[in-house]
Amino acid sequence: MGKINIAGAKTLEGKVRIGGAKNASLPILAATLLAESKNTIKEVPPLKDVLTICEVLKQLGCSVEFGENGEIDVDSSELTEVEASDELVRQMRASFLVIGPLLARMKKARIPLPGGCAIGSRPIDLHLKGFAALGADIKFNHGFVEATCDDLIGDRVYLDFPSVGATENLMMAATRAKGETVIENAAEEPEVVDLANFLNKLGAKVVGAGTDTIKIEGVKELSGTEHTVIPDRIEAGTFMAAAAISRGDVLIENVISEHVKPVMRKMEEMGVSVTESDGNVRIKSKGRQLKPVKLKTLPYPGYPTDMQPQMVSLLSTVPGESIVTETVFENRFRHVEELKRMNANIIVQGNSAIINGASSLLGAPIKATDLRAGASLVLAGLVAEGTTQVHDMYHLERGYYGFMDKLSKLGAEIWKDHENIKKVL
Repeated sequence: MGKINIAGAKTLEGKVRIGGAKNASLPILAATLLAESKNTIKEVPPLKDVLTICEVLKQLGCSVEFGENGEIDVDSSELTEVEASDELVRQMRASFLVIGPLLARMKKARIPLPGGCAIGSRPIDLHLKGFAALGADIKFNHGFVEATCDDLIGDRVYLDFPSVGATENLMMAATRAKGETVIENAAEEPEVVDLANFLNKLGAKVVGAGTDTIKIEGVKELSGTEHTVIPDRIEAGTFMAAAAISRGDVLIENVISEHVKPVMRKMEEMGVSVTESDGNVRIKSKGRQLKPVKLKTLPYPGYPTDMQPQMVSLLSTVPGESIVTETVFENRFRHVEELKRMNANIIVQGNSAIINGASSLLGAPIKATDLRAGASLVLAGLVAEGTTQVHDMYHLERGYYGFMDKLSKLGAEIWKDHENIKKVL
């Protein structure tokens, strides 16, 4: 997906179903390495990142089979390798999550330094510090991290920052360590809880996931199971923002409302109508006068950094001054320059964006700089005057499955560069 076009000034109406969470699927797929048998994971979105980590699993000796409706069978009984290729891991930093399971089961791992979106520093030192606390020997060699151990030994690990990836990696490693491991200042995100639920189905003993202290009692072996991935809260939030920015009325299905509460409350503060029902959220901004707000991104349960770019686009259409402060990643306002090409009035000062939403957005050729930035620019294109061309939309394939199709069914006019405007995906 190189370039897409959006004809603006469209109001979204109808209903859309949210798929399984990419950020829950990736660590759960990595965790299948822990069990010496087959696991069946359901509701996995068929995204590029998912395909990448499945290739990593295959490379390590696992059998991976794709079924219908997002079902993936992973049999790791023939796990033989402990080294992932540089090419695959550079494509997606979540591939680094295999190091914890490999250490726990194979006592060694050799993993390249990871890649991913260019949204700021996401160091792996918290992962490595934790592995070392559990008794692993860590070395760097020609761009690879080499970790070995005789046995992992449970210990108390304090994370300097509540990193989701470090929490997940250490939690997986600790499942087969000797004794009890306590992770303090742990990430509390729903994806961490989903991973813990999967691990417990395997036979692990994990308690406290969803709080800042997680305790894991190590066990000798783990067995295969079935698990359904939670709905994607960031996809849900993105469609909430799409409904609001288009001044539309959309029913968003398959949502755990608790997971998107920070986004819902901020939208209510803006004047958007938010209605919760059994597994659904209805967003209605049609005919409503929206108000500017201030928001700050924080680790869960605070406002998610992955919903910051979408909210900046939305607030660019709301009269008055809004202030968005980013505290999680230091380089996550790259979408602002592209929005300014669309006539948005935004000034970045330090880690804050000051948005004056008095101006109308105008269609323009713009460029997606990362996954969530790409989504935010598509949202802006939905309401801009004229046609917006978004380049480098391959980023979008990493986090949203069927995004264009879902938007078109809600009334958007969006098409790939080689298609006629009348033939909407």
